[in-house]
Amino acid sequence: MKTLVKVIGMTALAAMAAVPSFSQGEKQGQGQVVVTILPKKGGATAPEISPEKIQLKINGKETSITNVIAPKDTGNIELVLLFDSGLRTSLGTQLDEINQFIRTLPPNVKLAVAYMQNGRAVFASPFSTDRQQSAKALHLPSGIPGASASPYFCLSDLAKNWPQTEGPARREVLMVTDGVDNYSPRFDPDDPYVQAAIKDSVRAGIVVYSLYWRDQGRFASSGYANYAGQNLLVQVTEATGGKNFWGGYSNPVSFEPYLEELTRRMQNQYELSFTAPFTGKPQVEAIKVKINAPGIEVASPQQVFVTRPGIAEN
Repeated sequence: MKTLVKVIGMTALAAMAAVPSFSQGEKQGQGQVVVTILPKKGGATAPEISPEKIQLKINGKETSITNVIAPKDTGNIELVLLFDSGLRTSLGTQLDEINQFIRTLPPNVKLAVAYMQNGRAVFASPFSTDRQQSAKALHLPSGIPGASASPYFCLSDLAKNWPQTEGPARREVLMVTDGVDNYSPRFDPDDPYVQAAIKDSVRAGIVVYSLYWRDQGRFASSGYANYAGQNLLVQVTEATGGKNFWGGYSNPVSFEPYLEELTRRMQNQYELSFTAPFTGKPQVEAIKVKINAPGIEVASPQQVFVTRPGIAEN
């Protein structure tokens, strides 16, 4: 795969980047963000992008990019397949495609399989490049309505208790769920459990993706539940730089095209390090990334974690 942006040393890149205007006495913090850059119209690689074409703002203030790491240099990825235990057992029709996805993952991806149970993410297999081990961990969901409690409780639990592994790695999650919050089943953009899941994921540096599959239960069968759950999933995925892969009114016929897109996105992610104004307390801030180049699609998170200098991220 053609490298779009080469690794740039902090000194060289800082000279090219716009210098942020910190007010007198204002502290300087740091952060890191994962940005996906894809060619439009299904091309294999996007056009080359020079660092000075990247504009990054934190809370509306332009900041300085200190390093750019291109896809071939970003190292390992830790991916969790997180299944809602309350899903209809018809999910079995997709297991062959999920198995195929697991077998064809790039070698730099460590995969773990987990299930949402009573507000927790319960691991069925550890992070591993042993594809056979991961495939064996797959099983049909229980199909008990509300078995996950809330998918957002489970995502928060995963973010707070991400297993420790050797060496740094980019963190990714694919949630397979209907997105319905059983504690607040109506669509509420300010749902506190959804907002908590977003902030916990951002603090943990997780890019969240989702694939829709209906849960058991009368409410989960309604069009209203579809509307509410999918809109909540869109909130979570867009806030973290991921994507909700399905927006229809019934279960997708096939997972294959979405799993292939997930692999493609993971192979086209860039890590941007930056400096930003710092209030003295590590916290989640609003971020906006703009890349001035034609023929590309950019997926970047809406929120990012800013901390004090010298603190290791994740």
